[in-house]
Parts: sequence; C-alpha cells; structure tokens
Amino acid sequence: MLGVAALVIVLAVMGGFEASLRQRILSLTPQVEIQSYNGAISDYPAIEARANSLPGVAGSDPFIIGQGMASSAHGISGVIIRGVEPSSASVISKLRGYVQQGSLDVLGENHASSFAANMQPLDGAVALGATLAERLKIKTGDIISLVVPIIAGKGAQLTTKTGRFTLTAIFESGIAFVDRNLVFIGLASAQKFFGREGRVDGIEVRLSTLDQTDAVTAQLHAMLGKSYRVANWKEFDQAAAAGFEMLKRVYALVLLMLIGVAAFNLVATLIMVVMEKRKDVAVLRAMGATVADVRRVFVLNGLIVGGAGTAAGLLLGAGGCWLLAHYHFIHIEKKIYGISTLPVEAHPLTFAIVALASMMLCWIAALYPARQAARQMPVELFRS
Repeated sequence: MLGVAALVIVLAVMGGFEASLRQRILSLTPQVEIQSYNGAISDYPAIEARANSLPGVAGSDPFIIGQGMASSAHGISGVIIRGVEPSSASVISKLRGYVQQGSLDVLGENHASSFAANMQPLDGAVALGATLAERLKIKTGDIISLVVPIIAGKGAQLTTKTGRFTLTAIFESGIAFVDRNLVFIGLASAQKFFGREGRVDGIEVRLSTLDQTDAVTAQLHAMLGKSYRVANWKEFDQAAAAGFEMLKRVYALVLLMLIGVAAFNLVATLIMVVMEKRKDVAVLRAMGATVADVRRVFVLNGLIVGGAGTAAGLLLGAGGCWLLAHYHFIHIEKKIYGISTLPVEAHPLTFAIVALASMMLCWIAALYPARQAARQMPVELFRS
C-alpha cells in the first residue's frame, strides 16, 4: 500500500513539474517555427495562409529576432530582441499572465511622434523580464537604449544602430533565460528598427494540441520544400524533456523496487500459510484436488493480499495527489523552480500502469509458496 501510494504521488508530482516547465517554456517560445535558408521571408502572409489551412494548426504569427545590447542610465546587458505582432501573437496573449508591472497593449502603438524627456524621438515600446529590469535598474515608464548590428550599404558592411524605447511592461515567467535575456517589441517597430520593412525572420505556428506536433511538422516540411527549415518545440527543449523523462524513470524504478520488497514479503507470509495448512492440503489432495488446484489456491491467496494492498495504495495515492493539488501545504523555492508549490498532474494511465506492475510482482512472489504447497504428498503428511 505504501509503496504504491508513494509511486503514484511521485509520478504525479514529476508529471506536474514537467507540465509546468513545458507550459512556461512554450508560452514564450514557438511550438513550431518556420525559417528560410535564404534569409528573411518577404511573402510571409502567403506562407501563413498555407500553414493555417493545415489540420491541427490553430494559427500563426510572424516574428523578427536579433541580438543586441540594452542599456540604461544605471546598467548594460546583452539581450535577445524579439519582434512580435501584439494584436494576434500567441506569445503576447500568454505573456500577459506573467506581467508584473505595466501593460503589453501599447507594444503595437506608433511611437514615432513620441519624445523622451530630452525631446529625442522614441522608436517604440518594449517589454522585458524582471531579472533584466533589475540588472538595468529600471521600471516601467523609463527609457532604455537598444544597440543592434546592422548589415547595410553596397559592400554589406556591418554597422550598428541605436534606438530609444519606452519600457511599458515587466514580466516574470519563472524561466531564468527568458527573464534575464529576452526583450519583446512590436513587429512594426522591429521591422523598422532592424531595417527589414515588409520582411520577417520567421513564422511561429500554434498548434491545437501538442499531440499534433510531429504531424504538422511533417506536413509543413512537405508543403514548403527544402528552402525552409521547420523545427518544433521538441527540438528546442530536447535537453529539458529528456532530463525530466530520465528522472521519472529513475524515480519509478527506485519506488518499483520498494513495491518489489513489499511484494516479496508475501513469500514469507504465504510460506507460513502453507506450513499451517499442510493438513488441509493433504485432505484436499486426498479428496481429489490436483496439483494445479492447490497451486491455484495459494496463488489466488497471494493475489488477494497483493490486490488489497494495491487498491489501498491507489486510493491513498489519489488522496495524496488531491490534497497536494488543492491545499498546497508543501512550499518550494520560487526563485529556483519558478513556482511556489508542488505541481500535480495525475493521469489514469499512470494509476493503471502502477497497479499492473504491483499485481505482476505479487503474482511472481506467490508462485514459489504455491509450488511448495502443491508438492506436498498426502501420504507423507498423514503419516506425520
């Protein structure tokens, strides 16, 4: 019972951690991403229309991305700048849940006529993570400068371009890399700032369900041809996904061994039962019971005991998962994990697999005592 309950609860918590991390990562990174091997994409509206026509696709959004440097009056930091369409981008809609200060609604507004305190024109609005804002020592309403490398001129010379932006929103996603490095600006402002008017770096494709990831990726590969690169979240987050999967397997194996120890305690219990019931076995054999009948009785005995413990463990585990999900009495460090309480995600399939594994171990444990009971000879027993 305790082994089954522990295994169910640990697997539910590990599943909750994996789901929480995946949700936070996918809220700020593409589920499926289309990029061109030839550089920027100019006919992105047509590609969006073709991608949206595929089954399993919920929508698509163009984006611009580049590296640069952000500076304020009190600090400086290297950043990744991502230009998104505020009116339709799934990133923005999910990012709203992480906003601590300000608003994302003004990212798409035209700031060409806006001026800073020193009467210099502004290039747009930005949103950035709490860690980056703390490093730059700025708050909403402050002005930050972004410096990016630009390839321009007939000789394709590398130059730099500086823009001044208003900080309109600060978010905290719980993902250290995002909160420390990512800066969001409106797509129109990004196109103008990076000198890519009418062009984008790629298209983010949103899925109806993550189960459609492989199918949609394959369809986009076939539809767009070899000129475009199609990647999905499994490739982006492969290390994190593999790490969690390995942890779940290790924990499951360790706790399964705990169930195995409990299950093989049935061996001692059933051997004692066999010793107590020697005369009863002899009577049954004398009345015509076969070896298989006696063996079946003791195997059934072991399965009944194991089944009772397994059922009780599943109920105890379900109760533990419910308590963890509703009362949050276990707290963890939010700065490390991005969440303050243990996440729980219990699946019926997990309960079924644990129950099946537990009953298999109980069945194996019952085989040896049942075999020993069936080997008892009635004549020898009556003589003794």
